[in-house]
Amino acid sequence: MSGGQSETKFGRRSIAVAALLLTASALALLRPAPAFSQETELRGEVSESAILADQQRKARQLRAQGSLDQTPPAAAAAQDTAPTTYQPSSPGAVADDDQTAGATDSIFDQPQATDDPLAGTKAPAKLRRPSTAAQRAQDVKADTKSNTKTADKKKAKKKAGEATDSTTTGATASTDDQADAAATDDNGSNRRAVTIDSVDKQKLDPGQERTASIDGQKVKLEDDPFAAPGVKVGTFVFRPTLEQGFTATSNADSSSTGKSAVLSETALRFTATSDWRENSALITGYGQFRNSVSGEKIKDAQGRIEGQLNIDLDNELRAIAKLGYEAAPESASAPDAVAGVDHQPLRQTVDGSLGIEKDVGKMRYTLTGAVSHDFYGDAELTDGTTLSQKDQDNTLYTATLRTGYQISPALTPFTEVELGRRVYDLRLDTDGFDRASKRVGARVGVELDMGDKLSGEFSVGWLREALDDSRLPAIAGPSVNADLKWSPERGTTIGLTGKTEVETTTTADQSGDILYSGRLTGERQIRANLTANSALGLDWRDYTGSDGHDMILSAEAGLTWWLNRYAGVTTKVRTEKLTSNLPGRDYTANSIYLGLKVQR
Repeated sequence: MSGGQSETKFGRRSIAVAALLLTASALALLRPAPAFSQETELRGEVSESAILADQQRKARQLRAQGSLDQTPPAAAAAQDTAPTTYQPSSPGAVADDDQTAGATDSIFDQPQATDDPLAGTKAPAKLRRPSTAAQRAQDVKADTKSNTKTADKKKAKKKAGEATDSTTTGATASTDDQADAAATDDNGSNRRAVTIDSVDKQKLDPGQERTASIDGQKVKLEDDPFAAPGVKVGTFVFRPTLEQGFTATSNADSSSTGKSAVLSETALRFTATSDWRENSALITGYGQFRNSVSGEKIKDAQGRIEGQLNIDLDNELRAIAKLGYEAAPESASAPDAVAGVDHQPLRQTVDGSLGIEKDVGKMRYTLTGAVSHDFYGDAELTDGTTLSQKDQDNTLYTATLRTGYQISPALTPFTEVELGRRVYDLRLDTDGFDRASKRVGARVGVELDMGDKLSGEFSVGWLREALDDSRLPAIAGPSVNADLKWSPERGTTIGLTGKTEVETTTTADQSGDILYSGRLTGERQIRANLTANSALGLDWRDYTGSDGHDMILSAEAGLTWWLNRYAGVTTKVRTEKLTSNLPGRDYTANSIYLGLKVQR
C-alpha cells in the first residue's frame, strides 16, 4: 500500500508540475509586447531614417561588445535588417497582412499596444504605410551612383588585418544601401552624394562669373594725357622742358629809357623727383637767355637751381633742408640800378636753410635757420671804365620759430617769430655808412590743407630791420605773405602768392625800402591739348626815410596748344606799367611772344 500510495502521490505531483508549466507557457505567449515605437521611445509615425539609424547603432554596439561571437552572424544581421512584417519563407505562401489574398491575422504578428488578450474580438490590423525609401532612392538614382563609387573607394582603403566575415559584410552593405536611400534632403538631393568634385559641378554664381580679358576692358584715361612722362635717371625721374621763341616788345629792358626790340628767347626748365621708399628729394631749375634780333641791344642770361631734401626722423621729427643758387642781372628799374652801362651787372645769390619739425599731440613746432649771401659783379660803363659794387655784398642770417595748433586736419593756425642779423663784407661803404642791421619780425597766420581743393598758408605781421648806423632810420612796416592754391572745379587752378622783402641800398643817407609783391594766377584746361593761363601782378615799393613809392601793375594772358605729348605751340601777351612819385622812374612795356615748347 505504501508503495502504491507513493506512486499515486508522485503521479499527482508530476501532473501538477506539468499543468503549472503549461499555464506559464500560455501566459508567456499571451503577454502583450510593447510596440517598436515604444522601445525606441518615439511617439506617432516613425520615419524610416530613424529606424535605420537605430539599427545601425545596435549593430555597432554588438560588434564593439563582441556579441557577434555569441550570436550567429547570420541571425544578428537578420535582426538588424529584419523587416517589421512577417516574410514567409515557404514557396507560394501568402503574407499575413496581404488582405487582398484573404489571409487572416497570424499569431506571429506583434500585438499592438492596445490589444487585450482577454477580449473576445480583435481589432482588424491597420494597413501599414507603404515605404518611401525605395521611391526616394529611385528619384536620386543618379546621385547614388557616385555615392556607390565613393563606398567602393572606402572599402579598398581598409587595413589588410581587419577581418570581416561575409555575412556581416553583407549586412553592413545592406544597411549602407538603405542609409543612402534614406539620407535624402527634403528637396530631393542626396547628402551622401557629395564628393570631392561636387563643388566644381555646381552652377556658378552669377556674381562670380569670369570677367572679360584685360585687353577687352576699357582703359582708364589719364588725368593729364599731355603731361611730361619723364626720364628715369638713377633714382630720380627727370622731366626737362625746352622752349624757343621770339618776343616783340616796346621796352626791351623795362626802364624809363628803354626802346623797342625783337628778342630771341630760349628757356630751359627741369624738375627731378626722387623715387625713394623713404624720405624724398626735389630738384628744380631754370635758365633763360635773351638776345636781340633787332632794335635795342640786349644780351643777358639768368637762372636758378634749388634742391630740397625731406627726412623723417624718429620721435615724430622731420628735417627739411634747402640749398639754392641764383644768378640774374640787376633790374634796370631797381632803386640801385647803375646808369650809363652797356648791360646791368650780375647779381648772384647763394641761400640755404635747415628746418626741424616736431608734432606733440595737436601742437606743431618748426624751427628754421637760414643763410642768404648776395654778391654783385662790377658794372662796365659806356666810357670803358669799371665800377666796383663790392660794398653791396652782404649776408643775412635768420632764425624762425613757428608754433601751431591743429584745429582739424584742414586748419592749423600758427604764430611765427623771426630774428636775424645782416652783415656786410665791408664794414663801411664808400660813403662811410655802417649798414649792418638787426632784424625782428612777428606774424600770425593759418595753414590750410583741403587736398587739391585748397591748400597753402597765409600770414600777416610786422617786420623791422634796424641799421647799426644811427644816422640811418630803421626799415619797418607791415609784413604780408601768402602761398595759396584753389581749384574751384576740375581743370581749373587759381593761385595767390605774396611776399614782403627788405631791399638794401648803398645810396648816401638812405636806408632802403620794403617791397610788397603779389601775384594772382589762373590756369584753365579748355581741352585736353589746350591750356589757357593768365596772371595779374601788383608791386608796391615803400622808401624808408621819405614819402617816395613805386607801384607796378602787370597783366598777362597766354595759350598752349599741344601738338602731341612732346611738343606744343605757346603764345602770350603781356603789359607792365610802373608809376612813381620819384622823377625818372615811370615806364610802360608791352610785349607779345610766340614759341615752340618740347618736353620729355
